[in-house]
Amino acid sequence: MNLMDPDKLRDDTPACRDLIHFNNAGASLQPAQVTRAQLDHLALEQKIGGYEAALQNAKASAQTYTALSRLLNCHENEIACVESATRAFQLLIAALPLAPGDRILVNQSEYSSNYLTLLHLAETRQIALVFVPNDESGSIDLQRLQQEAENGASLILLTHLPSQSGTIQPAAKVGQIARHYNIPYLLDACQSAGHLHLDVDELGCDMLVASGRKYLRAPRGTGFLYAQEALANRMIPAAIDLQSATWLSPERYEIAPGARRFEAWEHDVAGRIALGVAVNYALSVGMPAIESRICTLAASLRQQLGKIEGISVDDKGENLSGIVTFHAETQPATEIAALLRESGINTSVVRQQNTQLDHYYRRLPDINRASLHAYNTEDEITRFCAVLQQIMSVR
Repeated sequence: MNLMDPDKLRDDTPACRDLIHFNNAGASLQPAQVTRAQLDHLALEQKIGGYEAALQNAKASAQTYTALSRLLNCHENEIACVESATRAFQLLIAALPLAPGDRILVNQSEYSSNYLTLLHLAETRQIALVFVPNDESGSIDLQRLQQEAENGASLILLTHLPSQSGTIQPAAKVGQIARHYNIPYLLDACQSAGHLHLDVDELGCDMLVASGRKYLRAPRGTGFLYAQEALANRMIPAAIDLQSATWLSPERYEIAPGARRFEAWEHDVAGRIALGVAVNYALSVGMPAIESRICTLAASLRQQLGKIEGISVDDKGENLSGIVTFHAETQPATEIAALLRESGINTSVVRQQNTQLDHYYRRLPDINRASLHAYNTEDEITRFCAVLQQIMSVR
């Protein structure tokens, strides 16, 4: 697939025939090729045994690292496959040599599970969390970040695409600040992998975490991390096994080089193979083309939502993603999502409880989220807005 062909994307996505899926920031619909790869391996396990199937499909499993290294423009030994972006984040944070009093610079839009990990870290290891707010545009306040970096820090964290807004954070500019002050920089690309073109050199990040199930269209329970080789080799995993280390003698062991030190021996082989197929599928379409189509569709949706009486679009800024957030003045977000689902339209709700920082400063209630992918269409947007208009008219 050399050029963007939405019809081909939809032909490869059987569920498109039956519903409108605007919940891609939750879990995208898989291409048939991805599902087939997963099921084929499970069938092989059933036929010849789990260990034997893994051995027979070792090449297919290894190709996942090749695909991910192409996606991020990094070396294969800088990639580790894990079960989720959250797990990847936890593994990296736990392996950093953080000491009591060390400062972590964290943005207002940090993902909820990540922030809970940080709160636990602050409580158990006396780490100082330094809050960096967003500016009026909804993006991280780069001037404030630089001021805090000048005061010293052990880590800079950023969520590239917040799950609760359409903002695309200036990740590369944050990377420039991190490099200038020689501060390790961890980027959460959970929503941007498969959504935006990513290059770890251009982004300037030392570490990156992402999920497979979202815009990459891989199965649930798949994720990965990137750790720059020199940094990875200095990090000490919180736990090891026969995948992440080699037992050299009764009292000696050696931790695996590179990012593989963060992997566990037991894993979902079928899911890992399917992740590689999903990444290669995205690469075959072309990430710049995918990014352009997603953002164009989302801009169209925001424009049409703005015409519906009683609906407020909550996204701010000039550079926006395929994540579209809005709320109704008179109806709860959960009720709207349920009524949309009854009409065959999948969306999601961002709860205030799960975005304590961002929703507090933006003074938002629970909000609705419609997240688009390249296989979505203008006709689906028109249908979505017509159904939402009807919901609002009978309030």
